[in-house]
Amino acid sequence: MADLPFTLDQLRILRAIASEGSFKKAADSLYVTQPAVSLQIQNLEKQLEISLFDRGGRKAQLTEAGHLLLSYCDRILSQCQEACRALDDLHNLKGGSLVVGASQTTGTYLMPRMIGLFRQKYPDVAVQLQVHSTRRTGWSVANGQIDLAIIGGELPTELNDLLQVIPYASDELALVLPTNHPLSRLVELTKDDLYRLGFVSLDAQSTTRKMVDQLLARSGLDVQRLKIEMELNSFEAIKNAVQAGLGAAFIPVVSIERELAAATVYRPILVDLQVRRQLKLIIHPARYCSRAADAFRKEILPVFASPDSPIRQSSIISQW
Repeated sequence: MADLPFTLDQLRILRAIASEGSFKKAADSLYVTQPAVSLQIQNLEKQLEISLFDRGGRKAQLTEAGHLLLSYCDRILSQCQEACRALDDLHNLKGGSLVVGASQTTGTYLMPRMIGLFRQKYPDVAVQLQVHSTRRTGWSVANGQIDLAIIGGELPTELNDLLQVIPYASDELALVLPTNHPLSRLVELTKDDLYRLGFVSLDAQSTTRKMVDQLLARSGLDVQRLKIEMELNSFEAIKNAVQAGLGAAFIPVVSIERELAAATVYRPILVDLQVRRQLKLIIHPARYCSRAADAFRKEILPVFASPDSPIRQSSIISQW
């Protein structure tokens, strides 16, 4: 066996096939032809003298050897990406790239504002946002595919010791009503009032819905007593339903700022209920931190952080 029986291109192709599930989809994602992908894998298997894929089924299935090599692919390609970022840093942010991640709500409503502010200061840096589940985002940070991320859920236990988790901001769920709802004439509502409302909510099987239900339960609300009259698949759809008079809803405050300002929904005060969760910044302390990532952490994140966040406090101290 040769000292290096594979090329970086072959490793990229192997990873793409494993991710996409087929040679054709991998070829499309890499903008090459399927015969070229097949030839590279054939050459790789010939050099390694082992089969990497079980070609018996419809979907490209990795063999045991394929899974083993794939585990090294991620690490090898991640180190190459870090090397490229380190070299890009020599240009003092006149180029380079930044990859940030977030869970769904944060990625939809908060991260675009952060990236907009960053792009105003550093227009030559290419910024990519990846919005996935907390679990997938955590693994992407661990594997070096994402520089930093803001999450709202709980990380897999096996990542807790690997990643640095920093409290970032408070994410509040607000009760909103249609503006023509009878209770919209009241300034304050109690928990007992909520049990008389009809709610629009996310699908019961969605991860975000389960997170919302857990937050409500921890806040002292009997979730089982809430009357769910309609289930939709996104907060945007729920906002539109509330505005159309179809029911009440609990929605992240960050997602309804425009609607509240325009008075297209009504937010009463809940006298005996406050529903909050902690957003967290996650980074990999052992991986290379590019100048772009460092600038994002020091100059952008403190602007949106909670007053008591370690990120905001460190920013204030540095200004003094």
